[in-house]
Order: sequence, then structure tokens, then C-alpha cells
Amino acid sequence: MNTAPASSAVARAGDLPGGQDAQLLEYLERLDRFRAGRRAIHIHLSKLQPQNRRDHHMRIALNTFEELVKQYEGQLFLMFNGDIVFICKDASIAELEVAVARIRTLFHEDPIAQDSGPDGSQFSTWYNVETQHRELFGSIRRIVTETAQKRGAKMGADGKPVVERKRVPIDPIKLAKLEEILGRGDLSNLLRRQSICAVMPKQPPQQLFRELYISIADLQNTVVPDVDLFADMWLFQRLTQTLDRRMLALMTKNDDSTLNAAFSLNLNVQTILSPEFLAFDKARASLRGNVVIEMQKIDIFADLGAFFFSRDFLRERGYRVCLDGVNYMSLPFIDREQLGVDLLKVVWSDEMKGDQVGRGLDLVKSFIARTGRSRVILSRIDNEEGIRFGQDLGISLFQGRYLDNLLGAKAGR
Repeated sequence: MNTAPASSAVARAGDLPGGQDAQLLEYLERLDRFRAGRRAIHIHLSKLQPQNRRDHHMRIALNTFEELVKQYEGQLFLMFNGDIVFICKDASIAELEVAVARIRTLFHEDPIAQDSGPDGSQFSTWYNVETQHRELFGSIRRIVTETAQKRGAKMGADGKPVVERKRVPIDPIKLAKLEEILGRGDLSNLLRRQSICAVMPKQPPQQLFRELYISIADLQNTVVPDVDLFADMWLFQRLTQTLDRRMLALMTKNDDSTLNAAFSLNLNVQTILSPEFLAFDKARASLRGNVVIEMQKIDIFADLGAFFFSRDFLRERGYRVCLDGVNYMSLPFIDREQLGVDLLKVVWSDEMKGDQVGRGLDLVKSFIARTGRSRVILSRIDNEEGIRFGQDLGISLFQGRYLDNLLGAKAGR
């Protein structure tokens, strides 16, 4: 029977950080005898600009191949450098093109996703494994070797090799134990608050509302310090949904008087119609007009139909909706009114200071004016520079540690 050598359908990655380079090379070696009908796609996500190469981007990109993995004996690998390699049998080119197009759309603001070459080689390389197995294997082996050399050359400021802390990858058993802990434990000590403020020139910041969230970094460091929560994308996604539910339960039962003021929650799209959200909605019905529900850009565009349904559900009940995870390069491609959201949250980064891809910041400024200056929040503000830059663009709403420090100093006077 001409079947591929046994392997996990989605090889378990040392996902974030980590990689499956060794597993991929081993699979390709065994595949030499089972090449008929197989195609491979190498997606060069390592060439993306740093701000577009975040953990949640990678998870959504990998999720895109889920159905193809099931239908066509698919094998999916996340390499250490961030590239994705997908290999399958008897899938049509049209079906594969649809999957690659969806991933390209997720990263449409990045220059390599806009590559219009005949084979799109800057973004993806395609192989007919039956005739190009040697070429595929050689290319992957070269990348693995180069990546290994770079990793080996990593040194600290003192000239000594950097020794990274080793954590045991999360697995279903560890996740089940963690969910049990989360189910019976008091998570209020992991609850964090960060203010969203209006900041006008030469005036102190005025708090409008606060984002409430559970810190995953603190959860890992305090509850499971020896477990890498990011080691498996599927289990991490399950964990975020569990945290959503626990967060909502905490908000439903918590008698904290600060919850009577305006606040925001960052939730998965799928959480909006869950029983936990319906219970929260019922318990906090009087506060609906003071609550903002934030959803990640990458989550929204992964399933627009689910988002539109959830958005309508929220807005009918009086909640405001915020699109989170936008960067300055993606701003021109997002129409706030067409998406039907009330606010956009744009991530501040050093890349905003320079025009690296031929798009002038004048374009961003005009887009902000068209969207509505009071509708854009510039987040992750760690210093005064971000405030000044945002104000130059016409932005008046800000979020970040710098503002928290200013508010704390003001309260201490």
C-alpha cells in the first residue's frame, strides 16, 4: 500500500518558540519512497517584518491548513525560523491556492505578501514532490543548517553563550491539570488593569476606561513555571478559551466596585456566544453601555462570518466593539465603518517612525482623520515619544505602561 510513513498529522512543534526542523528532515527522508501524488508548499514567513511575525499570527496561519491536513494525508511543520512547510497527497492546486491566499491576506500589509511575481516565490515556494523531492530536501536542509548555525552563535552581552531556560512542553495531561487549577482557583491575583486615556497637548491624561485581562506571562511564571504554555498551538488556543471563560466568571461574580466603571475585555470571537458570556451579559446588563469588547484582528479575519454574527449580537445589546492588533501598515486596508466596529487599537512601535515600505505616514494620518481621531487608540505606549508621535497623527487616545506610571504618580500626590 503506497502510503506515507507514519507521522502526526500536525507534527507537534516546539511552537512558540521552537521548531520542527529535525522532524521535517526525517519526514522528507522517509518520503522519498512515497512521492507519488504529493505536493509541498514552503511559506516563507521568516521574511515577514518583525511586527508581523508574532505568536498569534503563526497560530492562525497554521490553523488555515487544518481541513487540508485531515482530507489529504497532510503533514504540517513549523520551522524554527518561523517558516511553514505543508505536504499533502492528491489535493488540487486550486484548493491549495485558496489556503495560501488566505494566509497571504492575513499578512497583506507586509511587502512579501504583496509580491506579484509569477510564482510568488518571495512569499511561498511550491514543489511537485514526485519530481522535485531532491530540490525540496536540499532547500530545507540548507535552511535548517543555517538556522542551527545562527542559534549556536547566539551570545550574551558578557561574551558567554546565552543559556535559555528549559521548560517542559505543555501536553493534554498538563493542560487538563492546569484547567483544573484554574477551575477551582482564585484568579483575582492574576487580574491586571491598564488604563485607556485621553491625552491632549499640555494636559494630564484623563482615564476613560480600563482594560481588564489575565496575564498569561504571570500565569506561567507563578502557576506552572516549568511548563511552556506556547509549545503546542492547539493546546494554547484551548487555554485562551478557558481563560476567557474564567475571566467572564470572575467578572460575573466579582463585587469589585471598580467594575461599575467603564472597562474593556479582550475575548476570542468564539467566546462571545458561549454560556459564560451570556451569564456575564445577564449579570452585568446595566453596564453594557460602559463595556468595550476587544477582539484581535487576526482572529476576526480568520472567520469573518463568525465575527459579523458576534458583532451584531454585541451591538444589539449596547456593547462597544474594538478591533485590536492593528499596526500602522495595515491601517489603510481596514475600513472601521464597513467592519462595524466602534474603535481601532493600533500598536505603537519604532517602525512607525520610519517609512520602510514606501508608504508615507501622511497616508496613515489621513486614514486616522477619515476613521475619526476619537476612534483610534494607540497602545503599548512605554515612553513620552509615543504620545507625541500619536498626537502628531491626530490621535488622542492612548494605552500603555507610561500612562499607568503617570496616573500612579498623580494618585500618589
